[in-house]
Amino acid sequence: MPNNYRLAKVSSLLKKEITLILQNDLENDLIRDHFVNISKIDLSGDLQHCKIYITSTAQEKVRKEIVANLNTAKSSIRHSLGKRLEMRRIPEINFKDDVVLDKGLSVLKLLEKLKNKNQNNNVEEKDVNS
Repeated sequence: MPNNYRLAKVSSLLKKEITLILQNDLENDLIRDHFVNISKIDLSGDLQHCKIYITSTAQEKVRKEIVANLNTAKSSIRHSLGKRLEMRRIPEINFKDDVVLDKGLSVLKLLEKLKNKNQNNNVEEKDVNS
């Protein structure tokens, strides 16, 4: 159990510090112009590898470009983390696009469409019966 607590604590610390680096230290107009948020961090049990899932308000094509830019700048982000954190070894980081939000929105749109279709069918049945 202490291992899970440690992973959660380190993940939280990494999320906080990487968010600050993205907001303040990284000089990339594409990232600064679009709202970029860290939605999830997957940290390996040995604290050697870290997957950082990014969400953004930008279109899918732009989000992929943002993730590519972040992966290009990951060595400088990791270097900044090394200066900010007192860890023996900073994990290797890899940025990924988090598509869970998009999938959730598409499911909600489908449900809304089905609801509207069902309401229209009920109205037509009432008109026919009247």
